[in-house]
Amino acid sequence: SLHSSLPQIDILEHPVIKNVIVLQTVLQEVRHRSAPVYKRIRDVIQNPEKHFYSFTNEHHRETYIEQKRGETSNDRNDRAIRVAVKWYNEHLRKIEDEENIQVIFLTNDRTNKEKAVEEGITAYTCEEYIKSLTANPELVDRLACVTDEGKEIEGGKIIFPEHIPLSKLQQGIKSGIYLQGTYRASRENYLEATVWVHGDAEENKEIIVQGLKNLNRAIHEDIVAVELLAKDEWVAPSSVVLQDDGHNEEDIENEEEKENILKTSVDKDMLRPTGRVVGIIKRNWRPYCGMLSKSQIKEARRHLFTPADRRIPRIRIETRQADTLEGQRIIVAIDGWPRNSRYPNGHFVKNLGSAGDKETETEVLLLEHDVPHQAFSQAVLSFLPKMPWSITEEDMKHREDLRHLNVCSVDPPGCTDIDDALHCREIGNGNLEVGVHIADVSHFIRPGNALDEESVNRGTTVYLCEKRIDMVPELLSSNLCSLRSNVDRLAFSCIWEMNHKAEILKTRFTKSVINSKVTLTLASPEVRFHMDSETHDPIDLQTKELKETNSMVEEFMLLANISVAQKIYDEFPEFALLRKHPAPPPSNYDILVKAAKSKNLEIKTDSAKALAESLDKAESPTFPYLNTLLRILTTRCMMQAVYFCSGMDNDFHHYGLASPIYTHFTSPIRRYADIIVHRLLAVAIGADSTYPELTDKHKLAEMCKNLNYRHKMAQYAQRASVAFHTQLFFKTKGVVNEDAYILFVRKNAIVVLIPKYGLEGTVFFEEKDKPTPKLEYNSEVPSLTVEDTTLHVFDKVKVNIMLDDSNIQHQKMRMVLVEPKVRHQIVRTILSFSNLKKSLCGKIEI
Repeated sequence: SLHSSLPQIDILEHPVIKNVIVLQTVLQEVRHRSAPVYKRIRDVIQNPEKHFYSFTNEHHRETYIEQKRGETSNDRNDRAIRVAVKWYNEHLRKIEDEENIQVIFLTNDRTNKEKAVEEGITAYTCEEYIKSLTANPELVDRLACVTDEGKEIEGGKIIFPEHIPLSKLQQGIKSGIYLQGTYRASRENYLEATVWVHGDAEENKEIIVQGLKNLNRAIHEDIVAVELLAKDEWVAPSSVVLQDDGHNEEDIENEEEKENILKTSVDKDMLRPTGRVVGIIKRNWRPYCGMLSKSQIKEARRHLFTPADRRIPRIRIETRQADTLEGQRIIVAIDGWPRNSRYPNGHFVKNLGSAGDKETETEVLLLEHDVPHQAFSQAVLSFLPKMPWSITEEDMKHREDLRHLNVCSVDPPGCTDIDDALHCREIGNGNLEVGVHIADVSHFIRPGNALDEESVNRGTTVYLCEKRIDMVPELLSSNLCSLRSNVDRLAFSCIWEMNHKAEILKTRFTKSVINSKVTLTLASPEVRFHMDSETHDPIDLQTKELKETNSMVEEFMLLANISVAQKIYDEFPEFALLRKHPAPPPSNYDILVKAAKSKNLEIKTDSAKALAESLDKAESPTFPYLNTLLRILTTRCMMQAVYFCSGMDNDFHHYGLASPIYTHFTSPIRRYADIIVHRLLAVAIGADSTYPELTDKHKLAEMCKNLNYRHKMAQYAQRASVAFHTQLFFKTKGVVNEDAYILFVRKNAIVVLIPKYGLEGTVFFEEKDKPTPKLEYNSEVPSLTVEDTTLHVFDKVKVNIMLDDSNIQHQKMRMVLVEPKVRHQIVRTILSFSNLKKSLCGKIEI
């Protein structure tokens, strides 16, 4: 039986721990305290090999107990647990041939353990029990240091103020003394964070927190309570980059010195509301990937772990396997953060493999972007159709047979999850009938079952460079829902009647069965550009030839999405799942307009249409690539498109597509939003019945929040995958000299794009231990003058590219300007004469 198992979930998941009974009382407490841990416990219980069982002791006649007068609910729950353990012991004794089964009670609550022992129950703390399992010494590393304030360092002096208890925080928030918000650590500066105050959208305030004591042991994404400081203590966001170098961790004076750097003379207009963290409302910790910091002391048991995410502080762990973990990516969980410790305490969870190794880095990338990627569980797979599958009479209800039509699917080579197909034919009256046919995924995924819950949690399929993380199991994604040629497939069809001017006369929707006659593969050039289908962000590399077929398909898909959006909104004005793309604030375009002006071109930004038209005109006969650069810069000025519930919002406009209403209907195999849209549309045309969740706008709004988060994370994961593969590519290349174009100029650097590799990078003009050249930044022209060379946005330059792997955890591409030659590079070359042998380039440029 288990109690206070929250921090010990890493132990419970270990394969050696089996035959466990989790009491309902404990499950309820876990659910109340931590949603992620609750989900992990449920998963363990559902795994048949683990033999974990939940026992509903609160609903069992012989184990239910009433709370006594004067007894706290915590004491009542502890007593309920002991009663259940006793009952279980006696229950098992009654079974013949089972007299050797012994029930062991695990608890980390001292008093509860003592009472249990007094009552004749065999009880251990988790630590005692794990240490007794001598066959598995590695389990000891997974033990959590319990209690939030954690194990204090012997004799360490108090660094941080005490956290105010939750009950007092809640009173303080009610009365307005404290503000509640989400804590966001800075990537650039470990002594600074912002707290986004929860409240109405209008007053979503941002409070700056600076300095170790004021940050007071909060960790990125925690929900915290802050107290505003007096106006004369307000600070400005710092422009200094400070990485925690993790030197002598008790050297707090050093920290105070760094904090003073932040406070150097600041313009009064730059001051922002500033506060300090007074308490933690909800910890939002997850398991963190990273590496052990190199330890000076051999044989030491205590080590510092450096997370890959720069927003997370280092974590102190105890492990005896430091030697084997050197150079490995590992996962560590945080347990608590004592007031007298510079860093939080945690424990080792698992070794992922060698840093730099492809499989390991892919795993890290998925974990760090919170992409659910474990194999689909048996519970999920149990809801898939049994093979061999064929269409039944039942399936044909509310469905049109369109197998006679010449339907073709169009997709890039190597694509197995084909969602869409098209047909076009002349009809008797001389008009055209055009149909878009989309895989009917919602036919196979019924609301609320395990398959549905898994798909909504994943939210989207994630495409990495060499791997696809499917949203739905492969049987659906690559087979039964994929509109392959010459097989019968269920579809949801949107069919228009048009005249030859492509004006729409009629629109109808129907569930259907189709048989695609041919897949007309899109030609693909050597280099592929994955485009985000509607912000048109280049997600990864190089140039793509836009085939007419491609844009034709895209036009019809957009049209289908718009038609469906209008239909479900007419039918469900409060519960339609739509997609909007907000217009960017005009100031976003300043950089684009100035950059174009510097090349004597005019870009109009008063409407999406004006922007599109002026981009089409912005051609330069002597500089054909300029138009591509302008378009890339334009996408950088845009906002993110998001899903929303029509009953919770009043701005529906999709700026990028210049449409007043839009949704996602055309890719249900790889996006969960489309599945909900299919369900709404099916109800609207009488092909399916509605269900309560579908008409609950608060539930829908929550779902949209998750979908937006999953889509954003998928995008970041895809970019990180491209970055990693680019690094692998340059590892073997050495130094490469390439043409590049300047995309942005900064105060001390330029950002360049290298078309050949679709690679973007920053060329810095200030380097550690090197004399800084004279820099003049002009934001009006966008230009940066380095000594006497002026660099403008869109200038063509040459750069050296190499992989900088001096920091194994954060490898990056290093770029150096080769042309135009900048005078300070001469100085640098003379200075580095002595380092010539070590130099990567092996050549001097004077």
